Amino acid sequence: MSHAPHHIAIVMDGNGRWASKRFLPRVAGHKQGVDSLRRCVKACAQRGVGVLTVFAFSSENWSRPAEEVSGLMELFALALTREVPQLKADGVQLHFVGERANLSTKVVAGIEKAELATASNSRLILNVCFNYGGRWDIVQAAAKLAAQGTPVTESNLSGEMALAHVPDPDLVIRTGGEQRISNFLLWQSAYSEFYFSGKLWPEFDEAELDVAIAAFNHRERRFGKTSDQLVAQAATSTVA
Repeated sequence: MSHAPHHIAIVMDGNGRWASKRFLPRVAGHKQGVDSLRRCVKACAQRGVGVLTVFAFSSENWSRPAEEVSGLMELFALALTREVPQLKADGVQLHFVGERANLSTKVVAGIEKAELATASNSRLILNVCFNYGGRWDIVQAAAKLAAQGTPVTESNLSGEMALAHVPDPDLVIRTGGEQRISNFLLWQSAYSEFYFSGKLWPEFDEAELDVAIAAFNHRERRFGKTSDQLVAQAATSTVA
């Protein structure tokens, strides 16, 4: 039987291509992507996943056509209003991770309201990376340490990262057929397992999630050790 990883992170790629294949505007693909995310959140909670982190809007996405960026912002604000009550009822704790300085006051207010409304939930932590970039995350963490006069060590830097409230992801999934990390969780995914799905994000369903989890369960996570060391360690744990 497959055991779900504690923390799954997903690059939700392929919304625009899904829409283009159907001769629809790209924003229609993003709307369909919200439906897919809703299904995924529910499926992860049912499978015992503790943390789900999704890449919703990267710091590089500002360079997309103005009409698409504007549509994404409107969709995000609308999704905050529509989805949060159900997420709250389902026990989901929301965190929005990323630079908020250049977001509209309407979006920032919605983010803060959603986080406050779900703060006491504990069934599933949902991190939505919005206006996020892995390099930005490392730089902002280093800047905090510098401002505090704190030595830059691996431990100290980890404590200031945007996802310091959760453990590093065990499994990183990317949909859409591309096989790159695209500036997502560069620090946190150092020892994550990766699964690349050929499905576009609006097509990603419970069955494909289960395939990814099954693939994860067949991986040997050595964290720099050898297979023999892991076997010996497991034997010692069993005896103990």
